[in-house]
Amino acid sequence: MAKRWGWVAVGVLFVGVWAACSDKTTTDKPVAGTTPTVTKPTATKTTAKPWYDDYDPAHFAADVRRYAKQAGINPQLLMAILYAESYKPHDPKFERQWAEVDSDPAFGIANMHKPAFDETKRGRDFAKRKWEELPDNPALAIEAAAWHLHDLAKRLPSKRAGLYTKDELLALGYNAGGGNMRIFARGRKAGPQAQSYLDRIHKYWPDSAEALKS
Repeated sequence: MAKRWGWVAVGVLFVGVWAACSDKTTTDKPVAGTTPTVTKPTATKTTAKPWYDDYDPAHFAADVRRYAKQAGINPQLLMAILYAESYKPHDPKFERQWAEVDSDPAFGIANMHKPAFDETKRGRDFAKRKWEELPDNPALAIEAAAWHLHDLAKRLPSKRAGLYTKDELLALGYNAGGGNMRIFARGRKAGPQAQSYLDRIHKYWPDSAEALKS
């Protein structure tokens, strides 16, 4: 009897071990009729291109409208100046490298020279900003250009010859300086270089109006 119960005990132990092995095996395999869970790879986030890789002044229409309104100047003129000044790459690294070989470099998307920026920022909200920031900060460049045009407008003589409109004179002043602007306002025709700049302003005038709609 003891021997018989001994075999029974062995049998029970064998069945228990077999059941444990079977449970382990089935947990490692998908159950028939079910779909195994598949872990999806994490999506890679696409890095946006820097603004200067696909530069278009129209991308900054909101800033142009905002700062032109604050400065009391025509937003179409400000936008046309950005188009006229877009002839060179505005990659900040390129601008800083170019400044090392240019005796009178201009920075930012509005191509502003340091003396003009330093004079314009006095008493303004951006008075503590530096000219060296312009390549990296399009909004600051637009703000400074708007107020520079504002200051040029204040320098226009009350009586003008009528050869150029106010916006044309401001564009000439932006390119050739306030002193020359006053001379042009009194009736002298712009020279070849200044006239070439004014021609670019006229060329981009329709594009500027369209850009401001965005």
